[in-house]
Amino acid sequence: MIQPLTNRWQAENRMNHAIREALLVFRRWPALSVLSVTTIAFALFVASLYSLVVINLHRTLQSIEERVEIVVYLLRGTPVEVATVAVREIEAFPEVASALYVTAAEALRRAQAELVEFQGIFSEFETNPLPASLEVRLRPGFRGSDAVRTVAERLRAYNFAEDVQYGGEWVAKLDRLRNIGGIVGLLIGGAFAMASIIIIGTTIRMAVMQRAPEIAIMRLVGATDGFIRRPFLVEGCIKGALGGAAALGLCYAAFAAINAFLFQAQFFTTAQSALLVGVGTALGLLASATSVRKHLHRV
Repeated sequence: MIQPLTNRWQAENRMNHAIREALLVFRRWPALSVLSVTTIAFALFVASLYSLVVINLHRTLQSIEERVEIVVYLLRGTPVEVATVAVREIEAFPEVASALYVTAAEALRRAQAELVEFQGIFSEFETNPLPASLEVRLRPGFRGSDAVRTVAERLRAYNFAEDVQYGGEWVAKLDRLRNIGGIVGLLIGGAFAMASIIIIGTTIRMAVMQRAPEIAIMRLVGATDGFIRRPFLVEGCIKGALGGAAALGLCYAAFAAINAFLFQAQFFTTAQSALLVGVGTALGLLASATSVRKHLHRV
C-alpha cells in the first residue's frame, strides 16, 4: 500500500516540477517565449483561416444542393386522385425527402407573383397555360448527378408524366465544383498543416538551443532524459495552447470584419474552436518532443 502511494507522490512531484520549470521559462526568456507563441499563433491562424473558408464554402454548396429538385409536369386532365397516390409512392423512394403536388392554378399564382413584369401577358390568357406538376426534393447524399438522374428516369416511367426536368447540366456542374473544392481543400490544407508543423518545430527548437547549457549541466548532475524532457513537453503544450487561442482570436477578428464589410459568414462551432486550441497544444507537444529528443542525442 505504501509503495503505490509513494510512486504517485513522486509522479505528482515530477509533474509539479515540470510545470514550475515550464512557467519559469516565460519569466526568464519573455521575449523568446512571446516570439514562440506569436509564431505558433500566426502559423495556426493561416491554417485555421483557410479552414474557415472551407467551412463557409461547404455551407454555401449545401445551401445550393438544397435547391436541387425534380419537377414532373403532368399531362392535362390527370385526375387529382392519381397525382395524390403518386405523391405517396414517390415519397416512399429512399432518395426522396418530399414530394409536393402543385395544381395548375397554384402554378399560375406563383408565376404571377414571381414574374411581376409579365402581369399584362398573364391577364390576356383566356385559359391557364401552365400544367400541374409534382415537385420532388431529394435527401442529403442523393443530390449528385447520378442519383438525380436515376430518380428522374424512374419518374418518367409514370404514364401521366409529360416531361421531367431537373437541370442535369447544372447538377453536373455542382458535382464538379464539389469535387474540385474537396481536392483543392485537401491539398492546400495539407500544405498549410505541414508549414505550421515546420514553423512550430523550428520555433521550439530555438527555445531548446537557448537552454542547451542548462540541459548539459542537468546531464552532468545525473538527471535522466525523462526528467530533462518533461518541462520542455509541458512548455510546448502551454505555448501551443496559447498560440491556438491567439489564432482563434485572430480568426474571430477576421470573421467579424468579413461579416461587417463583405458578407454574412459562419464561424467555428464550439467544438471546432476547442479543436483548434487542441491542435495547437498537440503540435506544441510534438514539436517539443522532437526537438528535445534530437538535442539529447547530441549531448
